[in-house]
Amino acid sequence: MSKLNIPPNQRIFKEGELNNAMYIILQGNVEIFFTVNNSQTRLALMKPGDFFGEMALFSSNPRSATARTITNCEVAVIESKQQLENFLVKNPKFAAKMVSIMADRLARTNELLISSMEKSVAKKIEFSNEVGKEHQIGISDVQDVE
Repeated sequence: MSKLNIPPNQRIFKEGELNNAMYIILQGNVEIFFTVNNSQTRLALMKPGDFFGEMALFSSNPRSATARTITNCEVAVIESKQQLENFLVKNPKFAAKMVSIMADRLARTNELLISSMEKSVAKKIEFSNEVGKEHQIGISDVQDVE
């Protein structure tokens, strides 16, 4: 595990990049944000003791957000699952904190996914009802039942 000193307003990683490191903030503040239509949305403001970028150790997917320093920062860089395992064994309090935080992040992600799915299903039902109204058969359409 290595340490980096990073000046303010410097990008640590960018949305869409491929890299496999996670970071633990030792000093300073980091903001995590994503960009849609040239508009930035802040996901989190991280402080000493916080970690970010951990999913890169477990997946080969591109970064889903950008991390940028707000102040002078010192970060610990973990570049492999093995480094993370060694660090967690040596730091059980951090390991407990990490599990709790990751569970919270997963719960929030699930809430967002469920909300998004509910909206999508509601739109499909609404569309289905509108289309159904156009094709409803009324009693006046029925002839010669006998």
